[in-house]
Amino acid sequence: MAAIFAVTLPFFALVAAGYWAAARHLLPGSAIPGLNTFVLFFALPCMLFRFGQSTPLLQLLNPAVLGVYLLAAALVVGFTIALTLSARVGMKDASFGALVAAFPNSGFMGVPLLVGVMGPAAAGPVICTILADMLVTSSVCLGLAQAGGAGAAGGRAAAWRALRGALSNPLPWSIALGAAAGVSGLALPGPVQAIVNMLANAASPVALFTIGAVLWRSGDPAHRAVDIPDHATPPPPPTPLAAIVPVAAVKLLLHPLLVLLLGASARQMGVPLSDFQLTALALTAALPSASNVSLLAERYGADNGRVARIILVTTVLAFFSFTGLASLLGVQPAG
Repeated sequence: MAAIFAVTLPFFALVAAGYWAAARHLLPGSAIPGLNTFVLFFALPCMLFRFGQSTPLLQLLNPAVLGVYLLAAALVVGFTIALTLSARVGMKDASFGALVAAFPNSGFMGVPLLVGVMGPAAAGPVICTILADMLVTSSVCLGLAQAGGAGAAGGRAAAWRALRGALSNPLPWSIALGAAAGVSGLALPGPVQAIVNMLANAASPVALFTIGAVLWRSGDPAHRAVDIPDHATPPPPPTPLAAIVPVAAVKLLLHPLLVLLLGASARQMGVPLSDFQLTALALTAALPSASNVSLLAERYGADNGRVARIILVTTVLAFFSFTGLASLLGVQPAG
């Protein structure tokens, strides 16, 4: 376990550094959207393009990996909504709770962390999960959140709007372009490849630092009061732990357990899923919740404070739970 801790510690330390810098106002709040833009539109697409370019297409779109992961995500979404839906937590907030329970931080954290722990071959399964979560899981949850009382037709329309929003995200397209370049054997001109490499190399540290800053910003009461005229109404009180801990437990414990059980069952039925792929999927599911869910909750008028605190709790606890699971699964750090 000490060897795994040695690999995971720098990743979570960079998240903590971003949180500390924002909390101490060394990083102005106005700079955080700029960091997000750099990571989302420049650095991370280049990193995913490079992995897509060097990873066989069947590993990027592996049917066995996608099937097991999507089934686990569907069960997590359904269970979390059933667990949290109440008079206090309506369908919109329950749907965002389900999204935060089923959507790991596979883009900003998962690819570099899993590659660091398991080696470059882990990029294929992790990229599969990114595509599944961005195009399917998030679309379904956003559709449920927006449907409200509009019925089935309204739910379908809302899900379609969510899917169109996912397709405007540069990450799936960067993966697709990288895969196309790899299949065709197309090589970028030397200076262009050098630019891609420079941006890709910046993705991991800046993305992890940005996660911490975004977590601080999302949980800052002053930020949540910015849009209230003259601050006439105080920011909402902190969400009680009883509304946070169950969803965090689903994310960090139930989600990877479901992936392992479904993967083992699929293998018993003859589905071609290797030990390596199943381990990579389980560790991806054990990652903390994706930080961008907080931004989505804010955009769609859900309880962003609750979502932000769930993300913060899972990010803190995942340092221990992720490392423990990796050790239980017998992972030996690459290199």
